[in-house]
Amino acid sequence: MAFILTTSLRRGPTPPPALSLAPLPAAGAPTRRTHARAAWLMMAGFERAAAVKLTLVVLDGVQALDVAGPLDVFAEANHFLPEARRYAVTLVGGRPDSVACSSGIEFKVHCGYLDHHADSDTLLVAGGPRFPDYRPEPALVDWLRLRARGARRYGAVCNGVFLLGHAGLLGGREITTHWDHAQRLADQFPGANVRPDKVFVRDGNLFTCGGVAAGIDLCLALIAEDWGHELAMKVAKRLIVYIRRDGGQSQYSPYLAVGPDEDSLVARVLRHVTDHIGDALTIEEIADAVGVSRRTFSRAFARHAQVTPSVFVDQVRIDVARKLLEETDVPLKTVAFRCGFGSAAQMRMIFSRQLGTTPRLYRERFRAGDLGRAA
Repeated sequence: MAFILTTSLRRGPTPPPALSLAPLPAAGAPTRRTHARAAWLMMAGFERAAAVKLTLVVLDGVQALDVAGPLDVFAEANHFLPEARRYAVTLVGGRPDSVACSSGIEFKVHCGYLDHHADSDTLLVAGGPRFPDYRPEPALVDWLRLRARGARRYGAVCNGVFLLGHAGLLGGREITTHWDHAQRLADQFPGANVRPDKVFVRDGNLFTCGGVAAGIDLCLALIAEDWGHELAMKVAKRLIVYIRRDGGQSQYSPYLAVGPDEDSLVARVLRHVTDHIGDALTIEEIADAVGVSRRTFSRAFARHAQVTPSVFVDQVRIDVARKLLEETDVPLKTVAFRCGFGSAAQMRMIFSRQLGTTPRLYRERFRAGDLGRAA
């Protein structure tokens, strides 16, 4: 039901500088380009050998993406690292053969966790759909506690954080997990400070993140910490993902909750708001447009959408604004006008409240031209 990902990164006494010292050469076959990348890293201050070890402990029921996502992030990073510095992966299971993922596919492992005794710099735990109900055997709990306390940093992907809780590693710490399991996590481990709306959280040497794909965000952050922001940016571009998604798990678009041909109240409101996105919409006007009495509209809409009409309208406006910020160079004032915010200041206030960032910072980090294309 979980895997534990550990990395061992041994460096010299002086930490390496950030990768922004010089342009990073493109990845390629192990020919001149490989040697050029190695030479570039040496010039940037990475001349000391630094063995990198990744150990993934995979238990039955693990979510496949929780394994494949982090693996692919580190594999892409290896394209830019000389051989001596690459992340080397060892799969460690609850038993020394193979494990079945929740989707039915299997992973082969190199050994069982009882045969794996190495300390490491980084230890991560990831979970699967049934993980909140999982009760690990005492030997695994003891092993995890020992390995985490011997690590420079440790953490969890998705609801793998429950296993850290069983090992007594969450007391007094700020953490997150998949939004659907956040309340249960808080109830089960009341000594922890659960932040359900965060994509990922760092509390000192503890890293936790939201559901499945958020493991990619977390691993990009770890690569940035190990080797600098520029390398993490290169990996994000190769995987065609954002280097870091600002905002919380509640930032997900209202479009995701509505089918294209749906005729529910939420769908009718969405269509009207989208068609009149630049207008100063009122609750009364929307109620009239979708054929619901003004007296009952707000209550009925909130019951179906789980948010108030005004918050929903803000979310739709934000979605349209995000697309403009990612794909165009139009000024912020123009974006605000087109999306019905009224002013750039109002758009900035709503972005900050809903996403935890500003439109300007969002454009800098998430422009399609910078981050949406493969390197």
